[in-house]
Amino acid sequence: MSEVFVVVEHRLGEIRDITFEMLWQAGELAQEHSYGVTAILLGHDVNSIAEAISDRADKIIIYDDERLKNFNADIYKEIIAGLIEESKPTLTLIGNTAWGMELAPCLAVRTGFPLATDCIDIDFRDGKLTVQRQMYSGKIYSNVSFSPSPGYLLTIRSGVFSKDRIGERQAQIVRKDFPLKEEPLKKQFIEFAEAAAGEVDISQADLIVSVGRGIGEEENIALVKELADALNGVLSCSRPIVDKNWLPKYLQVGSSGKSVTPKVYIAVGISGAFQHLQGITGAGTIIAINKDPKAPIFRAADYGIVDDLFKIVPFLKEKVLETSQG
Repeated sequence: MSEVFVVVEHRLGEIRDITFEMLWQAGELAQEHSYGVTAILLGHDVNSIAEAISDRADKIIIYDDERLKNFNADIYKEIIAGLIEESKPTLTLIGNTAWGMELAPCLAVRTGFPLATDCIDIDFRDGKLTVQRQMYSGKIYSNVSFSPSPGYLLTIRSGVFSKDRIGERQAQIVRKDFPLKEEPLKKQFIEFAEAAAGEVDISQADLIVSVGRGIGEEENIALVKELADALNGVLSCSRPIVDKNWLPKYLQVGSSGKSVTPKVYIAVGISGAFQHLQGITGAGTIIAINKDPKAPIFRAADYGIVDDLFKIVPFLKEKVLETSQG
């Protein structure tokens, strides 16, 4: 049985969301093409991480060693290349993150396998691998196919696939010893310096109410914030709101902001430029409120309200509060 490798990304003992997203996509491919899902976990004291993904993979290959405590692409490359040579997986999925953008190119050189980066969809058409990517800042979607190869390497964009569990699995745990006699170190880890995430991390929210240029004036944003609070959700925005310095950058959704995967996304006064839609492809249910019936946001929305947001938002807030109090 062919395999799909998923390289587990974790930091400071916590699994990064991209890992769950890749495991979901690997699970989809497994259901469609009878592949096995194998998670590759490198680190130190990673038993809790293995436990957290044990119902999402058929096998977890673990390298647990003090020398793997911190990510190093030179070491990861050699270990994963050895596994690829041994197991010959059809696909190896890596997050299109700071980790992946360093690891994937050197792994492609090391294995000789073709690499496609920043993929937003994966499909096998007539037995031929095809991936979808975006070009020119998201203006064009391109479908990329490959010449025949024993295996392929893909980096996956964060926020485009679900984080949910797919299928019923109980992983076989395979533990391996650190295989390298000499560590191929060209760099040395010093410390983690986390970028400021702001007061909230919209990429983790289950319900988001997002405001766009249709709000008119900065003081009107409070109206949308009240709706978000009533729904126990978080507030986000489109780029024009950030450009006007009405809300901070960490609340921006879109190609130049964050990709989000909430269960519910409510777009208030957002026209739906492709840059914004690019950031909500992983949303569960999209609800749009806009007085322009031709706004592009309605093409992406599951439900749409064509009306003045200054009438609809207070009405929705009132109904939500009535329901919660009743």
